[in-house]
Amino acid sequence: MHKEKSQPVATGWAMLVLDILLWLACALTFIFGPATAAPGLWVTLGTLLLIAAVLCILGFFVVNPNEAAVLLLFGAYKGTCKQNGFRWANPFFKKIKISLRARNLNGEKLKVNDLSGNPIEIAAVVVWRVVDTAEALFEVDDYEAYVTTQSESAVRHLASAYPYDGEETELTLRGATDEINLRLEKELQERLRRAGVKVVEARLSHLAYAAEIAHAMLQRQQASAVVAARQKIVEGAVGMVEMALAELSRAELIHLDEERKAAMISNLLVVLCSEHAAQPVLNTGTLYQ
Repeated sequence: MHKEKSQPVATGWAMLVLDILLWLACALTFIFGPATAAPGLWVTLGTLLLIAAVLCILGFFVVNPNEAAVLLLFGAYKGTCKQNGFRWANPFFKKIKISLRARNLNGEKLKVNDLSGNPIEIAAVVVWRVVDTAEALFEVDDYEAYVTTQSESAVRHLASAYPYDGEETELTLRGATDEINLRLEKELQERLRRAGVKVVEARLSHLAYAAEIAHAMLQRQQASAVVAARQKIVEGAVGMVEMALAELSRAELIHLDEERKAAMISNLLVVLCSEHAAQPVLNTGTLYQ
């Protein structure tokens, strides 16, 4: 397994001065050499200087900020240069540039069945960056395609491991967004570590029921909301009736028998639990014959 190692390289400016001197020496050799007593020797020397000057040019390269150059010598990994600026290395080195900047993967919407078997649409946004250039180049065929494929696979696995919605105590895709995002990020990091990639952030960007069941699920959610609201209303109404009877009894304003208490409780519950404003009817009679 390949691991990144640093490869020290020379500054390009010093080698540029040397290369200029080689070109000047080569030119002077070809100009003045043939007029000497041994022209063949000078031509040979000029040819060697020309080859050295050309090879020197091939060693120059530039490393931009947040960029690395992977150096290969006839297929063998020699190291990675992360020193920014104008650099020079062995002219026989093959220099492969890799960006170390954070990249954003906006995943496509996927249709997956959740843990309950309901079809849902889900998508995620993944922010990632290369941290090990050797692993990124040599451990996988195409690290960018690898990130895309593994991200899609992780999102599918996450969606099938949890229900879309459920009880309040249950971990669901819709109800526990922060925890789901953390689990997605952790799973992605495990999958992408072999490619020398670090996951900076992973979040769900889209989550919804599939179109074919969206309307039915919306009706179910509305019904659940109505039942929950009614339950709260009834609980509050019972408490208010209990408080009203207790206050009347404490103040001794009126003494009610069981039948009148039942009538008062019925009337108060109707008023408090009704969806519409109550229409009072004055009773001028009596409950008794």
